[in-house]
Amino acid sequence: MFYTVNRMSKETILILDKEAHTQWTLKTLLESEKYIVLAVNTIERAFQNFQEFEVSCLITEFRVDDNCTSEMIRELKRRFPELYVMMLTHENLEEMEYRKIMTAGTDDFFLKPVSSAKILVHLKKGLKHRKILLQKKRLEQILNEIKTNPNAQNVPLTVRSVSNNK
Repeated sequence: MFYTVNRMSKETILILDKEAHTQWTLKTLLESEKYIVLAVNTIERAFQNFQEFEVSCLITEFRVDDNCTSEMIRELKRRFPELYVMMLTHENLEEMEYRKIMTAGTDDFFLKPVSSAKILVHLKKGLKHRKILLQKKRLEQILNEIKTNPNAQNVPLTVRSVSNNK
């Protein structure tokens, strides 16, 4: 299990993979891009990290602890709908398994080996989309406040007040 905290980072990425080499490779790549990286090898530990940290992205393998991770992804997406999920796997999935993980909430799926450039491009795109979802959620909260509290109309709405909420 590896933990790194980099104060300059904006996003926390959780890597869930049973292979230490994959964890190390992804951790090294992502830390070089100034992300906070948590790497674990069990589904149980992954869930614990979601309770302890604000995780922006999950990068996972198809099977961990001899279990398919689709149910875990479904549960995490239910709790954190804006979570970006990328799956990297060696397994050549049958169409039914692929459909199952994609409908569970996996945003991007790649067969290993996958290039660092491809991972970073998709990660940046996924995190940008996540940020837009969070801003939309915050705007909806502000709009609800204005609708339910007539005094809230006097509160100035600025871009800063919307983007301060990660």
